[in-house]
Amino acid sequence: MNGLLLWIAQGFGTGRIALAPGTFGSMVGLLWFALLLLTKNLWLFLGGTAAGVALSVWVCHVGEKVLGKKDPGSIVFDELAAIPLCYAAWVIIVFCRTGSMPAPELFISKGIWPLTLAVFVAFRFFDVLKPWPVRQSQSFHGGLGVTLDDVLAALYVNVLVVFSYGGSMLLP
Repeated sequence: MNGLLLWIAQGFGTGRIALAPGTFGSMVGLLWFALLLLTKNLWLFLGGTAAGVALSVWVCHVGEKVLGKKDPGSIVFDELAAIPLCYAAWVIIVFCRTGSMPAPELFISKGIWPLTLAVFVAFRFFDVLKPWPVRQSQSFHGGLGVTLDDVLAALYVNVLVVFSYGGSMLLP
């Protein structure tokens, strides 16, 4: 069982890629994001995002214990789980303006995909740079410390999205 949980914690194997495992784990997170959008339900999107973060705390904790290291680089489920959170403000903005969930295709459509890429790159930037309090959150024990820094990096991304689109767009 620990072997299976480690494989999940390692982003279904992507964390074993030697170069930039967090980026590859984040790419798998884009698939999780698309699956959540396919529900076409804001509450399922938000609940699935929260469930992914909660699962991350657990599997990353198990991964640390199995490997005997604090926040090893191969543990990337935290990045995977945080990706939908990176796009949450954008999803909510679209939902509030249109009354419906955006389709996954929106994020790769002509003229929009550079913004999708910018959100992804901003997440990787904040995850690597670790501005306050992202770095400090890693002092929490176990999977919470592993996951919380990615959640906070995703929140920084959401602040950028809201300021880029204007906070008034959040209003119905």
